[in-house]
Amino acid sequence: MSSYLALFASAFLAATVFPFYSEVILTSFLIDGLSPYWLWLAATVGNTLGAGVNWWLGGYCLHFSDRRWFPFKEKGLQGSQAWFQRYGKWSLLFAWMPVGGDALTFIAGTMRINLLTLLVLAGIGKGIRYLVVIWLVIWSSDLVVAGL
Repeated sequence: MSSYLALFASAFLAATVFPFYSEVILTSFLIDGLSPYWLWLAATVGNTLGAGVNWWLGGYCLHFSDRRWFPFKEKGLQGSQAWFQRYGKWSLLFAWMPVGGDALTFIAGTMRINLLTLLVLAGIGKGIRYLVVIWLVIWSSDLVVAGL
């Protein structure tokens, strides 16, 4: 149980502003023989909830956009919001991407996208990503067992 919680925590952190890669932990737990289904569930739920934190931060941080210390310039924030508005909520299916995925969920928060919409769309994308990682690990380990 503690391994699944560790994966959940690492996936959660990986979806926030912290630089973290849950795929490494997922891979090591798969190699150790833990259940692919429960690993997939822990990673997907953790990563999706981490995206929810980014969404909340995006909405909350707008209260401080007029402050000098605010990390985003008005022009850059408006550009990101315009991009998001152009491609819409469906772009949240790509929240799994290592580069730009976290920004998508943050901008969704600034755009006041419905939280449930964010969780469903980001969760679908993140779930598929973890399925692919699990499949690749199992497929490559089958090749090693077969001697290829």
